[in-house]
Parts: sequence; C-alpha cells; structure tokens
Amino acid sequence: MKAQEKYEYWLAYAKEDIKTAEAMISTRRWIYVAFMCQQAVEKLIKGLYGLYFGFDSIPHTHNITRLANDLSDKLSLKIDSETFDFFDLLTRYYLNNRYPDYINDLYAQTQEGNSKEIYAKTREVFSWLLTLSR
Repeated sequence: MKAQEKYEYWLAYAKEDIKTAEAMISTRRWIYVAFMCQQAVEKLIKGLYGLYFGFDSIPHTHNITRLANDLSDKLSLKIDSETFDFFDLLTRYYLNNRYPDYINDLYAQTQEGNSKEIYAKTREVFSWLLTLSR
C-alpha cells in the first residue's frame, strides 16, 4: 500500500471519530464527545506524520501535543500557543482504563458546554490539519 493510501486509511478513521463525537452529543454522553474528538485529532496527526515521514516512524504515543510538536518541528510549521493548549486539553481526554480515578474526575468535570466547545474547536483544528496533507 502506498503512503497516500495509508494516509487515506487514517483519515477515514479520523472522520468516523468526528461523526461518533457528533452522535455522542445527541445522546448527551459528554465525556465520550471529548474522547472521540481526541481520537479524531490523534489519528489525523498520525496520518499526516506517516504521510511525510513514513508510517513506521509514527511515535507510539497518545499525546497529541508531542505528536504536533514533532510534526511542526519536522515541517517547520508554525502552530500557535492556543492550538497547543487545545492539544493539551484533548490529550487529557485519552481514556485509559488503567486509571479509573482519573476518568471519574474527568466525568465530574465534563459538562455539556465544554464538550460542545471541544467538539467545535476540534472541527476547526481538523479542517486546518486537512490542509497540511499533500
């Protein structure tokens, strides 16, 4: 499979995650809105990383800030501090079952308003990231 085809594979799954986030809004499952937004952005950034630097070189991390920082360094790409702050926020929503207390804290903090804001900002960042593909 060629690099572009692999990228399209990552992109398709990222788009599915965006659709799932939207579905979670309609069911009022706020933590999963944020989680699916995290997944969408992580997959799109990993797809871009693979497209430019090879799919075997994608770092094994869920830390979107680290992935974006690597990508921006390697592409000499400017990412503003507001976007990096958003990547930090999204990274917090990677749900790892090994830390149930952390997840319970996130549940308590995640409300309708901030989940909808995360979704809207994810759509904005997602559109920008799409412009970076070749």
